Amino acid sequence: MLKGKDIVIGVTGGIAAYKAVDVVSKLIKLNANVDVIMTEAATKFVTPLTFQSLAHNPVVVDMFREPVSWDIEHIALAKKADIFLVVPATANIIGKIAHGIADDMLSTTIMASKAKKIIVPAMNTNMYKNVIVQENIEKLKSLDYKFINPISGKLACGDIGEGKLPDPQDIIDQILEIIKNDESNKDLLDKKVLVTAGATIAPLDPVRYLTNHSSGKMGYEIAKEAKRRGAKVILVSGHTTQNKIDGIETIYIDTTEEMLEQVKMHFDDADMVIKAAAPLDYRPKIVNDNKIKKEDGGLNVEFVKTPDILKTLGQMKKEQVLVGFAAETQELLKNAQKKLEQKNLDFIVANDVSKKGAGFKENTNIVTIIDKNGSKAYSIMEKSKIAKIIVDKACKYLK
Repeated sequence: MLKGKDIVIGVTGGIAAYKAVDVVSKLIKLNANVDVIMTEAATKFVTPLTFQSLAHNPVVVDMFREPVSWDIEHIALAKKADIFLVVPATANIIGKIAHGIADDMLSTTIMASKAKKIIVPAMNTNMYKNVIVQENIEKLKSLDYKFINPISGKLACGDIGEGKLPDPQDIIDQILEIIKNDESNKDLLDKKVLVTAGATIAPLDPVRYLTNHSSGKMGYEIAKEAKRRGAKVILVSGHTTQNKIDGIETIYIDTTEEMLEQVKMHFDDADMVIKAAAPLDYRPKIVNDNKIKKEDGGLNVEFVKTPDILKTLGQMKKEQVLVGFAAETQELLKNAQKKLEQKNLDFIVANDVSKKGAGFKENTNIVTIIDKNGSKAYSIMEKSKIAKIIVDKACKYLK
């Protein structure tokens, strides 16, 4: 699987840098071509000569050193790479990549590369769990960077917790799994997939609006999974915390009415429609032209129903695979089953958003998938994995 693959490995300044030596050795044994870029800090833990002896290629550290060929080195390596692996990845390099900072050879090269990027973090457990580091990781995941998670154990600093670099063989196994998934499963090639994600809003006045807690994470993961399988993806996105995905046509909307207009426009040409968005069911009947001032007493607002997007699509449905979501807080299966039947869906993904680790804003979810043949419940897992399950099932309905 790796024979003839060009792999560029970035090694950063963590104590786990010595394990990268074994990773390089194992990649060479799998007949990969390996180039190594080290940060200055990494050379304090392992010498460049060690990697050079294994890879039989010059190890690059200094961006301003005299080049060994006429190529601009970081561009040449960026173009050469089929896979760009960073192991171990410190909080520093993760933060640089997430914010577009290119101030050394490694960060500059990875910015210029269109290769598949795999990041293997290793650091102190408190640093790894720091909200800023986690936000940077989530941002990169949304941009299709792959991560091999650290494991729990005793760290070099003496702490015990998550942050330890996995065993080199486990890293290799996960790299092979990532490549296998990307190369072997193109069951949506030449198919058009329409996905909705995020929350809609309903203006109350020029200052205020109503919305819900949807972050758009589930819909964006589904869109990425469909793209990975070769589909032409159109993503109709409401308000979201997610970054735009390269290679996916994204249409941003505000209101439920605008979302309906866009999905109707693209529905007839779609082979598969997965409606993961959380549009508002009601909106204020009157939108005030001026800001509503605070006064004594309460505020009475009359609401009217918004269009039912999923029901409309169910009525328009011909050969399309149509998948809906049901976010509930009570009687999950009963309410989802009713929605499945009333809206002419192939299947529905139901989740109880009141459960810990499920629903809005979480990176994980707990879902039950229901179709005419019954239901299957899944334990808590990352939304990226749930996206794969959903797209797997939807593909079975394609004619």
